[in-house]
Amino acid sequence: MTQPTVLPAWQALDDHRLEIADSHMRDWFAQDSDRFQHFSLKVAGILFDYSKNRVTDKTMGLLSQLAEQSGLRGRIEAMFNGDKINHTEDRAVLHVALRNRSDRPIWVDGQDVMPQVRQVLDKMRQFTDLIRSRKWLGYSGQAITDVVNIGIGGSDLGPRMVTRALTPYHKDDLRIHYVANVDEADLIETLKGLNQETTLFLVASKTFTTQETMANARSARDWLLAGVGGEERAIARHFVAISTNRHAVQAFGIDPDNMFEFWDWVGGRYSLWSAVGLSIALAVGMDGFEELLHGAFEVDEHFRTTPFSRNVPVIMGLLGIWYTNFLGAMSHAILPYHQYLRHFPEHLQQLDMESNGKSVDLDGCRVGYQTGPVIWGQPGTNGQHSFFQLLHQGTHLVPCDFLASVQSHHQLGEHHQILLANCLAQAEALMRGRTMDEAREELADLDLPEERLALLAASKTFPGNRPSNMFLFERLTPKILGSLIALYEHKVFVQGAIWNINSFDQMGVELGKQLARSILPELEGAEVGQHDASTRALIEFCRDWERCSAGKTT
Repeated sequence: MTQPTVLPAWQALDDHRLEIADSHMRDWFAQDSDRFQHFSLKVAGILFDYSKNRVTDKTMGLLSQLAEQSGLRGRIEAMFNGDKINHTEDRAVLHVALRNRSDRPIWVDGQDVMPQVRQVLDKMRQFTDLIRSRKWLGYSGQAITDVVNIGIGGSDLGPRMVTRALTPYHKDDLRIHYVANVDEADLIETLKGLNQETTLFLVASKTFTTQETMANARSARDWLLAGVGGEERAIARHFVAISTNRHAVQAFGIDPDNMFEFWDWVGGRYSLWSAVGLSIALAVGMDGFEELLHGAFEVDEHFRTTPFSRNVPVIMGLLGIWYTNFLGAMSHAILPYHQYLRHFPEHLQQLDMESNGKSVDLDGCRVGYQTGPVIWGQPGTNGQHSFFQLLHQGTHLVPCDFLASVQSHHQLGEHHQILLANCLAQAEALMRGRTMDEAREELADLDLPEERLALLAASKTFPGNRPSNMFLFERLTPKILGSLIALYEHKVFVQGAIWNINSFDQMGVELGKQLARSILPELEGAEVGQHDASTRALIEFCRDWERCSAGKTT
């Protein structure tokens, strides 16, 4: 396959970068009163404004050519057709099948997977209806009041983010909790105040062997049994599994009828759309969950059928290529001006960095260009009092995404208008900056020595020309949230396709897991094996500390 750097459009973009190096967005807006109309689009109830980017019509034209020359159109079709585009693991990539709301079949190995998808959705609906109607009773005959989702990575971050984002749609008498970290504090603090007789655990692990998840699940089982007199029959009324390993699920004590399946073509970071989203469905109801799916489906159809020049996720991906590969940006900030979206940056960290944090291309060759940026951020206005100083006046170029709703779910004084005003103002300030003359004009009424005035003016000057995208929507609903997530999923796909990398494996995390399996028995007293001097010393240090602590205890 072709390295992107040898494509004609890549070479042209490199030349174009020099053409506009000294241009400023402030001037472009002054010269073109219709710039917003030229560089904004609407999709699935979301306004996407990308006019505050360091791009011209020529830039966008060249980026579209890069997408065409990279074979993006064919790669999109390959994904939707069920081709095994995850080459290293020989798997299809079909999160789009999970939210396919049409009658169109989707094929994997000659089989239409849609009947299986619909069957699992039906099973989820039956189960959530039982829990939410209080007809599912625990071992002692009481209804469920608390649900604890035990998973990690994609089995935690996506469902946790969506559940928290859709808080206004929750059922009042059913609380949803999440446990991911193998640090026992996560489980212990979550279980405080919960009642074994009214708590249901969802254990989400495709193989039912994930170390962190199963350690938490076993401890949760011990906690349950301690509260029901050790009666193991209680497990079947208080645990369900989201897995493909029926034997391991049954060995744990879970009734296999309460196992929800998903498939190897569902990647972890895309699994919230599958039965892994059961906690979401319990929180907002199955109708709400299917609204989430429908929002994503609308974006899927847009992505699959819309020309690149008007295709929102394609444009999002191409802008990222522009900043990462041509303007030297190393990170990207996600700034939701929406408290319910506080976990959105965390979810996108996994989605983007686990997907495109790669240095080997599809041919197994080392890449000679930057791939995935560092993704970070937090909700506004908190971030304005934390890291926005660096965004405005720092030496790093950090493209930003602002997300906001025009209306709030609540009405409390001027809170939402203040929030929205700050969101719009920060994006404008990043673009405009402040010149030395403007800074001096602001200080004109101060009676200060010239030396002091010059220092203050220099400190209040910043360059602007800092790029951002704005995502505005009327209100954060399940449908809108589904659309937002799908936009970013397809953006990541676009960038991976152009970088010629596999966005759907995560081999980089495996070595650490393998080493942890060998270190664990060594920490517990086994002979220390082959490690570097630092790791050996750290193992011995931990063992000595444990021995000393044990001695003090006795």
